[in-house]
Amino acid sequence: MFKLSKFGEKFSQESGIVSLMDDLGTALNENPELIFMGGGNPARIPEIEDYFHQRLKQITESDDDRFNLLSVYQSPQGELKLRKEMASYLSRRFNWQITEKNIAFANGSQSAFFTIYNILAGEMPNGENKKIHFPLAPEYVGYANAGLSERFFSSTKPDIELIGDDMFKYHVNFEQLNINENIAALSVSRPTNPTGNVLTDEEINQLDAIAQQHNIPLIIDGAYGLPFPNITFVEAKPHWNDNTILVLSLSKLGLPAVRTGIVIANEEFIGQFTRVNTICNLATSSTGPTLISGIFNNNEITTLTETVRHYYRTKVDLVTQELKQALAGIPYRIHVPEGAIFIWLWLQDLPITSNELYQKLKSKGVLVIPGEEFFIGLDDWQHKKECIRISYAQSPEKITAGINIIQEELKALYPFN
Repeated sequence: MFKLSKFGEKFSQESGIVSLMDDLGTALNENPELIFMGGGNPARIPEIEDYFHQRLKQITESDDDRFNLLSVYQSPQGELKLRKEMASYLSRRFNWQITEKNIAFANGSQSAFFTIYNILAGEMPNGENKKIHFPLAPEYVGYANAGLSERFFSSTKPDIELIGDDMFKYHVNFEQLNINENIAALSVSRPTNPTGNVLTDEEINQLDAIAQQHNIPLIIDGAYGLPFPNITFVEAKPHWNDNTILVLSLSKLGLPAVRTGIVIANEEFIGQFTRVNTICNLATSSTGPTLISGIFNNNEITTLTETVRHYYRTKVDLVTQELKQALAGIPYRIHVPEGAIFIWLWLQDLPITSNELYQKLKSKGVLVIPGEEFFIGLDDWQHKKECIRISYAQSPEKITAGINIIQEELKALYPFN
């Protein structure tokens, strides 16, 4: 009906993240009978729900706290007291040279990444076009359409290590990692969404050195990882320095609906980010920051993250074994689940594309995410059509029912079974 701008045409079209969130809304709100093994909605963890329930009661029973929660604009950079509290914690715990001036809040990490990426890349003042580069693909589907210009992202194809008869792991292929003058920043998620891959400390340090050598930032998406909510199952150290932009989130700590992202970077970049964020959002939400106020001073953050990590650590082993039993006889491999809340399944020689498999499973009442959407900036590669992402955040009963349907569909697809 209306004529759209280039912006309107680009951002109103269908995309992987739009489909994912549409499926999430349908499964969790409109059609709860669907078995939702797709998006990143965290699990219901009773201890976490109870903690924030009690916290919310305390806030609403205080006239001043309730007024501050509902009726006061926050600073565009985020509430000062909480930024000081968080900076003090990170400085004490990890010896980071950090103050409240290194921290800004955003209305969700998705919003934060849109701002960060477009501050750094796209059309430059001199007319050049620069890209965000993913040293390890696959990467988070939500990045794919975040650039204001076309050909905004590029990726390096990973090394694939085969482990045993049914596991594998992606590694950064440093020999093929080619950083030229067209790259504005390196960007990784840790744990990696979708695979649960936790880049090693050595890989992170090497990427940091490469970024500094080329005078570009290293961006780390820690939505599932370090230092909180720390859904990691292997040894890894949090990483930050003046050349790093670290983005955290409260979503996987159990608060996805409050839409709170946290950006940690050098003071100059935080100032730039805050000014853009003010124009786009005016102010940040009070809800998330109010709910977590105090948890860094009294070390409750450690208790919360340990509760979350233990819950998923226990669950991933059970689901992995259940999948292995169900898929016996099918040519599959599971990416070593080192963190996050997903299992990344590689269905070797899949007779159809993972997009087609996604549609078949959806028609049977099971939602997964097809692999093609995650290989952002990579040319055609058969491997990316053979993978799906499966969330194990749902109840054991729903996971078992979903795995059974996946098993039936795959056994019908592979004729030799």
